[in-house]
Amino acid sequence: MKKVLIGSAAAVAVAVGAFGAVSANAAAPAAETRAAVTADVSNRNLQQTTHLTVEAATKAAQATLKAAEKENQRITVSVVDRNGNTIVTLRGDGAGPQSFESAERKAYTAVSWNAPTSELVKRLENAPNLKDIPGTLFLGGGAPVQVKGAPIAGIGVAGAPSGDLDEKFAQAGVAALNR
Repeated sequence: MKKVLIGSAAAVAVAVGAFGAVSANAAAPAAETRAAVTADVSNRNLQQTTHLTVEAATKAAQATLKAAEKENQRITVSVVDRNGNTIVTLRGDGAGPQSFESAERKAYTAVSWNAPTSELVKRLENAPNLKDIPGTLFLGGGAPVQVKGAPIAGIGVAGAPSGDLDEKFAQAGVAALNR
């Protein structure tokens, strides 16, 4: 019995020691890992990009909602990053249930083509299959957010009676980022 207890105690000590070593390694990356990351920054194969912060995306979305509220419109606004991932979506009081998805898709479409969605609707005449691309929505209401002409985000609005109004409100969100 004594040997079993000593053996169990030794096994627990080894396990705790191993757990401690793993925890220490997870908490602090090795010096060579930090050096490798620093060295890669100058690598010509890497590209640095600009992104909106959550705070900036929220500011744009709130400005969009306020512009719509001034005209008694009930909308949903979505702000997506350059890759089409949603940063923030705000559904205004009384906005229709379809407006949530439509706003996201308009934002994605605007950032994907770096153009307002009202302009992209015109392209459908020459290339009607564009509308078949998953996740896109070729209706007025999406506006790209640009830095030096390059798209970094998209703002999509849905719920107003026309795409022109949706896009007007999206442009108010873009303008808020420039203040």
